[in-house]
Amino acid sequence: MDTEAFFKMIRTYSAISDEAERAWASLLRPRQYRKDESFVVAGEVPTRFAFVLEGLFFQHHVGPDGDMVIKYFFPEGRIAGSVSATLMGKPGQFTITAIEDCSVLEYEFAAFRSLTTRFPDIAAFYIHYMERHWIIEKEPVEIAFRHDSAMKRYRDFINSEPDLHRRLKQHHIAAWLGITPESLSRLRKAIALGVG
Repeated sequence: MDTEAFFKMIRTYSAISDEAERAWASLLRPRQYRKDESFVVAGEVPTRFAFVLEGLFFQHHVGPDGDMVIKYFFPEGRIAGSVSATLMGKPGQFTITAIEDCSVLEYEFAAFRSLTTRFPDIAAFYIHYMERHWIIEKEPVEIAFRHDSAMKRYRDFINSEPDLHRRLKQHHIAAWLGITPESLSRLRKAIALGVG
């Protein structure tokens, strides 16, 4: 099992000892997900996280009217998981599904959490990762959704996530922006015409 990419990513957040790496590596399990296969299912209690080696997942919720809301994308190098539901040990409201065929390294969250009490360097990684991705990155997005126009949010998405923009289907982008695919088509036309 190749864990090099995983621990290379870990070390971008915090140094980690060889002993801590071996302990964490013992929890990792390789797994493949086919396109449209779910990693986490809404209504179930999620217990695992998955480091994405190849592929792309998205975290989404389908409302009673059938409208999809996309909360998050997990491309290569990210850890996919339904964090709040896992932390609370309660059924989640979101499903995490593969947009592309995916190769991941999975681990049980409870076993990982126990490592944070044994290894301060793993605890430091956990804190830094959560701070960056679940606090620092989320705040500007939440503010933008309250104050920015759909055009500005779309342009910001294109500029900040050009690789994701190329890989996603139009309905995924629209659901993430909180608009209809028809509205997204209008935004694309306006950009192509140099309007907006």
